[in-house]
Amino acid sequence: METENQILTTQQSLDIITKMIRQAHGNIKWNSVYVILWGLVITVANVGMFVLMWMNYPRPYLVWLITVPAWILTLYISYRHGKNATATSHLDRINALLWYSYGIIIFTIIVFGVKINYQLNPVILLVSAIPAFVSGIIIKFRPLTMGGILFWVFGIICFLVDGPWQYLVGAIAVTAGHLIPGLLLRNNAD
Repeated sequence: METENQILTTQQSLDIITKMIRQAHGNIKWNSVYVILWGLVITVANVGMFVLMWMNYPRPYLVWLITVPAWILTLYISYRHGKNATATSHLDRINALLWYSYGIIIFTIIVFGVKINYQLNPVILLVSAIPAFVSGIIIKFRPLTMGGILFWVFGIICFLVDGPWQYLVGAIAVTAGHLIPGLLLRNNAD
């Protein structure tokens, strides 16, 4: 069996690249459900933590238990989507690995949070800048790219404020960096 080497024209190369970007954008648009879900859950948890700390509730961290059903829902949605998976491009795989890596890093930060006295918000916000910014660039969606930049800005701000205010800054950051771009992406018509 002989293989032929084909030389692509500039236009053919651009068409292939454009098709890959559109496919990645479409898959990311469908996967915006994860960004919206987690943006909403983390925003609610941060606001809840802020309010409970101001009310001097003895265990304000319990509000984070809302992430358990979110994880179950995420696994269910992922399972359902996997059964109906369409073709994926190289950019889709890169983006998926970027978000998987992000999840592993966040999990590690939470598990070893005791080492930094559970002052997690500034670190998590800074780390959150990376997948939002890069995903925005991959799919050429400026609001997500700007969301990544906002995570970086709010991460710095979070280092400069004390206690409960870090959770309010975190809520604002997640709303601006994930929730709003996720909703815009979901509603963006191609």
